[in-house]
Order: sequence, then C-alpha cells, then structure tokens
Amino acid sequence: MLTRRSLLQGAFASAALVGLAKQGWGQQAWQTNPFTMGIASGSPDSSSVVLWTRLDPQALEAAGVTDKAVDVVWQLAHDEGFTKIAAKGIVSAQPALGHSVHAEVNGLEPARQYFYRFLVGEAVTSVGRTRTFPRADAAVDRLRLSYASCQRWGDGYYSAYHHMSKEDLDFVFFLGDYIYEYPASIPPIRETTGGWVNTLQDYRARYALHKSDLNLQAAHAAFPWMMIWDDHEVQNDYAGEIQGRSGAAVTDFPARRLAAYQAYYENMPVRRASFDKLLTSQSKQVRLFDRIAYGRLANLFTLDDRQYRDRQVCNADNAFGSGMVEADKCEVWKDPKRTLLGFEQETWLKNEFAGSKAQWNIIAQQTLFGQRASDIKGTEKFWNDGWDGYTAARQRMIGSIVDTKLTNPIMLGGDVHDNWVGHIKADYNDLASATIGAEFCGTSITTKSGAKQAQLNQSLVRNPHFIFANTEYRGYGTVDFTQKGVTTTLKGMKDITDPKSDSLTLAKFFVANGKSDIQTL
Repeated sequence: MLTRRSLLQGAFASAALVGLAKQGWGQQAWQTNPFTMGIASGSPDSSSVVLWTRLDPQALEAAGVTDKAVDVVWQLAHDEGFTKIAAKGIVSAQPALGHSVHAEVNGLEPARQYFYRFLVGEAVTSVGRTRTFPRADAAVDRLRLSYASCQRWGDGYYSAYHHMSKEDLDFVFFLGDYIYEYPASIPPIRETTGGWVNTLQDYRARYALHKSDLNLQAAHAAFPWMMIWDDHEVQNDYAGEIQGRSGAAVTDFPARRLAAYQAYYENMPVRRASFDKLLTSQSKQVRLFDRIAYGRLANLFTLDDRQYRDRQVCNADNAFGSGMVEADKCEVWKDPKRTLLGFEQETWLKNEFAGSKAQWNIIAQQTLFGQRASDIKGTEKFWNDGWDGYTAARQRMIGSIVDTKLTNPIMLGGDVHDNWVGHIKADYNDLASATIGAEFCGTSITTKSGAKQAQLNQSLVRNPHFIFANTEYRGYGTVDFTQKGVTTTLKGMKDITDPKSDSLTLAKFFVANGKSDIQTL
C-alpha cells in the first residue's frame, strides 16, 4: 500500500536495488538529495499521463553540474514493487528549463492505476501513484475528485494536503494561485524566503519553496493533478498583458509574464504542447483551456480567465488591479464587447458544450461565478476582478449553457478564500429565473480571507441564489459523481498554524441527476 510514510523516505538507493545498469545516468554522484521538490503526475487522459520532477538547485551546485544537462531515468510500473515495468525512459533535464523533468508517457491502458519513480545516480525518488482516465466511450459508474486553490506559504501549513492524500480520489483539480509573488506574510506562520517575485529565477525559487512542503508532496504523489492558473502565479490581479497591483511596477510586464509562464511549465505536470510556442519564442501565449472526457459519465472543461481578459474597469484614479465598484456609476460595466475568457475561448467553449453527450459537465475555472452584490456603507458594490466585473461575458456563458441544453453543469472555482455554494441562475437579477446548474467555489488551502463570517451571512441574505458561505476555515472540497447524482463535501482544517491539524466536515450537499437544485445533507 502506498503510504505517506513511504512517500517521505530518503532518496538514496543503489542501482542494484532498482534493477538498472549504471550507464550515463548512474555516473552522477550527489552530496545532497536532488529530489527535494518531490514528484508529481498530471494531465491524464485515457492513454497517457505526464510524470514530473525537478532537480534541486543546491544539489546541482554541490555536484558541480548547475550549467550542465543531467539525464534522469523514469519508470512506470503496474505494481509498487516495480517488478512489472509498463514503460521507462530517460529525460535530459536542461538548465534552460530549470532542470525540470517532464516524461509524457503514451500508449497506456485506460482506467488503470500505475506507479512511478525517477532515478539519477544513486538517488531514487519515493514512489508515486497515478492513473489514466477511462476511454471516452466507456460506461463509468463513479468519478471522485478534490478541488483546491490559493496556498500562500507564509499564511499557514498545508495540513489540508495531509488529509487529501488519504482520500480515495481519481484526480485533483488545482484551480489557481499555486504560489504567491508576495514577500513574507504579516504575521508570518512560517518564513517566506525571498522578497517580491519578478524574475525567472525568483519564480523558480518560490516554486521550490512551496514544493518543499511534505504534505503537498504527498498529495502530488498520491494522485494525478489537473492544473489551471490564476493571477498570483504572475502578479495579483493582472489582466492579459496589463500589470496588476502588487509590489513595485516593472518596466516590461509582458516579459515578466513570459518568465512566470515558463516557470509554471517547469514546475507543473503539464504537457509540452500547451507551452511549446512560448518556450521556443514563437508566441507569448499558451493554450491551457481544454476538454477531457471521463468516459460517458463526465466531460471536464478547464478554463483560463487571466490570459485573454480585458482590463478591470472603474477603479479609483484608474488604478491597475481590482476594486469594489458601483456598477450603476460605471458606464462600461455592461459593455458587451468586454470579455473575461477571450472570444476565441468563449466560441470554443460553446462549441464544446454543443457537442457534449456526457451525463455531467464539470467546468473548472478560477473564481466565483454567481453574482455577489455587497452592501458597503449603504451602497451596493461589486468586485470588478471576478465574473461580477464582466457581466456581459458571464451572461454569454449562461447563454451558452442554455442554448446548447448542456446536461448537468457543475461549476468549480476558487480565488475568493471562502467557501460558497450556490445555484447558477439564467438571470441573477431575477430570482424567479430558471436554475440551470450548481456552483461550488472553494476556500483556500492557507491564504487568509479578508472577510468576517457576519459579512458573509449578510451577503447570503442579499444574494439568495447562494445557499452556503463560510470564511472561518481553510481547506478543500471533494466531489463524488455517480449516475444518480453529485455529492460535495467541504473539508476544513481546525488550525492551519498546526502542520498536523485535524480536519472537520463543514457541510455536505447533493445535486440529483437531471436537477439543478442543491440539497443540504
């Protein structure tokens, strides 16, 4: 059985123990562990998966190979003991890509569990577990996933991942803000090394810090992950190629964004094809939005609401970034030309909706979808960075769901550092309008919320399409899809200042097949 203890064992073993002859990869001597960032798998489909690791910069320096390519062996097996090897190979970890390793393993069996590891010299990683998806035409009884977002290092410990790694999951959705570009938290729960993050080396170092967490490593090693980003992987509240608002302004924000995108590729189990044009200087953009089938049970849509969006509008003094805005006094608020996803992605998504025959349609995106009006000193205001700031774009998304008769849409989101559960309405300004789907927007893994529970309670009254809101706990959500319905369980950590914090169940919800009403269990 794959256990957290086995995942955290030392990284050194002899070549004889792993049944490989010492060739080029085995000649490298290490003074310290080169695999301090752990391992991961991701981007699964029915016949392939990406295996990832990255070599530790300090270990490379101690070995005198900082500027050299290093051959890394990967193995994928049918069993944890690696007696039945399914596939193996060697990847050259290049200094130009931060000595990251991406092994894209093809030709695998569908709906199958595999085990994997990496080797270089005398160093061997812990054993990871991954799995492929069922074929698109396969009958599937169940899909179980967790979703998470927003994990600022200095705000707390990743105890949520300790509990997540013990779940019985098919994969994990990460919905953005894997790192933060900020310096130390105030007050810090744990030390954030480095200051503001601006350069490629800064981003690499910040990823290395986050990935040093053993609970995060355990969750990565236990399941394949599907990844999308939000803003903090680059800069708070950036919009397309327009800078956001955090830290000192840089003279060339597009160059900063390019460095951040490259660092994201280097540190995530994602496919080269999505990033190839950026990495080869043919484009400044990458293609993250996608659709993957999980048998006939579900279609999984991953969206990108940062790269193509228009700038936020009506900030005081035309400031960059986000703010709370009186929509009635903002003339461009409802401009139909404004977009959050970009019109190419919007068109693609509607076409994919039209072609979907799946029972459940899971839309993984970055933030809260439903309208959330706030009463600030007697004035109704909206946050202009989320879907509320792009009302015409949201209504087009709703129109795409309605026009294509999309079956059982379930929206997942993050970003807001609170748990929100609500009904997707055909018209958020008309409570009597049809309910067309359900939304589960998750809290953060660690990042603090600026809200108080009393404020959320008032917001529930003001926005009755939401049925639950909680800001008191950090944690994650788990969603269980069957042919009968969807059960969502919200998990909270009792104390994120404790790396061994206990968890609790905050709430549990059910959506029946063919229905959009959310039942509280």
